[in-house]
Amino acid sequence: MAAARRLLLGSLLPLVTIVATGCGSGQAHDSGAQAVAAPPRAAGGAFTHPGVFVGTDQLTAVRDHVARKEEPWLSAYREMSRSKYAALDYEPKAYETVECPPDTRPGQGCVEEREDAIAAYTQALLWNITRDKAHAEKAVEIMDAWSDKVKRHTEGNAGLQTAWAGSSWAKAAELTQYTYDGWPDGQELKFQRMLREVYLPVVQPGSADFNGNWDLVMADATMNIAVHLNDHKAFDKAVHHFRSRVPAYFYLSSDGPLPVKPEGSGIDTPAKLHTYWFGQTTFKDGLSQETCRNFKHASYSLAATSHIAETAWHQGVDLYGEVKDRLRAALEFHSKYQLGAAAPSWLCGGKVQRDMGPDTEVGLSHLRGRLKMDLPQTERLTRKERPEGTDDLFVAWETLTHATAA
Repeated sequence: MAAARRLLLGSLLPLVTIVATGCGSGQAHDSGAQAVAAPPRAAGGAFTHPGVFVGTDQLTAVRDHVARKEEPWLSAYREMSRSKYAALDYEPKAYETVECPPDTRPGQGCVEEREDAIAAYTQALLWNITRDKAHAEKAVEIMDAWSDKVKRHTEGNAGLQTAWAGSSWAKAAELTQYTYDGWPDGQELKFQRMLREVYLPVVQPGSADFNGNWDLVMADATMNIAVHLNDHKAFDKAVHHFRSRVPAYFYLSSDGPLPVKPEGSGIDTPAKLHTYWFGQTTFKDGLSQETCRNFKHASYSLAATSHIAETAWHQGVDLYGEVKDRLRAALEFHSKYQLGAAAPSWLCGGKVQRDMGPDTEVGLSHLRGRLKMDLPQTERLTRKERPEGTDDLFVAWETLTHATAA
């Protein structure tokens, strides 16, 4: 069963090229992301693998860039390979119950789970770049440790924690399952069962009344898990969630004088909307629901939005096309102020918290790289921050996988 799923075919001095079957990702190797239309996918059609966040052509492009010592990919690779997540003596620490309180009370397993999931993804990427089986074996070891043990997530941050970890687990499993023959079928199936029973039921419903970064990262995890499990119903749920939540999080003037209210929430009056948007009463293109909270949480949502659209793109669904103007406005708005532009008095009382994470590379890759849209502020910020590394939550190594130009 495992061998029939594998797409590994050849070698590339010493890096290996993967050749995809199916619709592919439509990306040229010289940039890592150069296409203008998502590959078509009929409703209910077969999923493309590997196709969770990173596609076959991207993996080939990364190997080529690193082998040729090209920037910014070489620096991004070196940063990843020197991180604690890349160590071959990395030891997972799995928990049966992950307890993540929303306050200052100590939790149990929260940091360990997120870091182990990122480590599994990191090791899977390293395997695909270096062809050193020790990295694939380490990825399997980490994933098996958790699928053998975890049963539940508890306390007030359970939904967010499950989404953060679930997003990375699905990326790691996808890369490992479809490029490596050494993961025993029984353990693969056990890991899939973990995703289906422990993670998917928590993230799939979303969290309409919470801040939007929750809802969007839960949709991100739902999308990733759905593709990995070949679950069309969950995939369609994530698509719907994206279509309803992104317009309710990032404002465009075409929405009217007030932002769109989150679907299914009790936020149904202007007063409630103003409160929900952290007291903001003036709305301009690109503003997010959490901008006046801090840029960090708005940045999480920029990342999650781009992640969902990227995975859908690999599956032939062009969610980017539905939100490209909104996403560009949000990226440009936050990048401008992150770079130091003075906040006007109408924006958060003239005070903003500039603490964006490594969250711009994927959106820039599509809008600038594939669609040739102009994003000068985002491009400037992204180049300044490269190589974008990891936030130790759910974002990792996106300059390596998605950069479009040096």
